[in-house]
Amino acid sequence: MLEIVLNTRDVPLTEWLQSYVEKKIGKMDRYLPHLTEAQVELRHEPVKNANHRYVAQVTLRGPGTTIRAQERASDMTAAIDAVVDVLYRQIVRYKGKRFARIRQRQAMAQAAEAELPPLSPEALAELEAEDQVPARIVRVKRFSLQPMDEQEAIQQMELLGHTFFVFYNVNNGRVNVVYRRLDGNYGLLDPEIA
Repeated sequence: MLEIVLNTRDVPLTEWLQSYVEKKIGKMDRYLPHLTEAQVELRHEPVKNANHRYVAQVTLRGPGTTIRAQERASDMTAAIDAVVDVLYRQIVRYKGKRFARIRQRQAMAQAAEAELPPLSPEALAELEAEDQVPARIVRVKRFSLQPMDEQEAIQQMELLGHTFFVFYNVNNGRVNVVYRRLDGNYGLLDPEIA
């Protein structure tokens, strides 16, 4: 069952509005059954364009899935209806991509099985050795290093939700890396030139 968390800002939360949101958003798990939570934020923004004053923002979450949409309208019910339409389209697109990948993998596996006779383990090992292509760099990411100590780096890493963080350590004047260990503690990589 989909748990709905409803937050409002500058919009009175009436029983009617709450039931309307539950009616519209509560149907989403019919189309994607593994959804567990829907965070709904309704707000009023004082903008010049009257058609954009009411904002409905919805984030649907499930294991390995996050779908988010935001729409604006002249009244709250229109904004909710518009965001529900966008969510439906995103769910259809998500399911299409997901099932297309599954069908493609199955078709490739069937084609491979139909064309090739089973190989012995020695033959498989030889093929794998021939097909070894060296890994290559496919993306380069540049960023500025902020001078900080280890505790600040751990806080930044936690704020970002990452498992490691590269920083310029003010205590030793070198580039270091903090990382979260599997036991829940932290590690520090402090490289030295050999």
